[in-house]
Amino acid sequence: MELTEKALIVLKNFATINPNIVINNGNVVKTISEAKNVLGSAELDVSFPKTFGIYDLNEFLSVLSLIEKPLLSFVDDNYVKISDSSLRTQVKYHYSDISMLTVPSKDITMPECEVSFTLDSETLSRVKRAASVLGHNEMELSVKDGALELCVVDQNDPTSNVYSILVDGTFTDPNFKFVFNISNLKMVDGDYRVDISSKLISHFVNEESGIQYWVALEKTSTYGE
Repeated sequence: MELTEKALIVLKNFATINPNIVINNGNVVKTISEAKNVLGSAELDVSFPKTFGIYDLNEFLSVLSLIEKPLLSFVDDNYVKISDSSLRTQVKYHYSDISMLTVPSKDITMPECEVSFTLDSETLSRVKRAASVLGHNEMELSVKDGALELCVVDQNDPTSNVYSILVDGTFTDPNFKFVFNISNLKMVDGDYRVDISSKLISHFVNEESGIQYWVALEKTSTYGE
């Protein structure tokens, strides 16, 4: 089999969430961070013929880059053979013991959501740039003058500089402050529909590719106070 551009984009992104991964038989791949506060799931346009584990996903992707148009052959229970079309160049890449890897134990069922908004690619990029410039790592979502507002803040310093930007969305109660750790927002580039529950869990869905992420909110978040 040959990995498509979409599959490679997903795997490169998932490597930023967790360096190891278990790829299951079929076309759905999932990953979860070591802290288990970020889960990603994507439906690929290719299907894997067996379940196997990779300890270092970045290394695996780098190995693929050694070979022009790499072809993957899953003919052995212990390794995948990676080769070019002529079979002149080959790499034997061994699987990892799945029991040693971090694997999502179950799917997340989102509870009722009180807030929904659109997070387009440009807005997310601006938020991350602002966080870098200001040296902050938190993003707050709240209501200001009847509109949803994202702020890049330092909650531990009330005198710190604050970057804010308005976003389109809906909410059932204006009395909330949902806080994200910006380092958890490791999404494939694109526009997202975001649903947030007061149970401190959020659901990001890429409106073009359908890639999904579930991100836990910070415990400093409040609702209805």
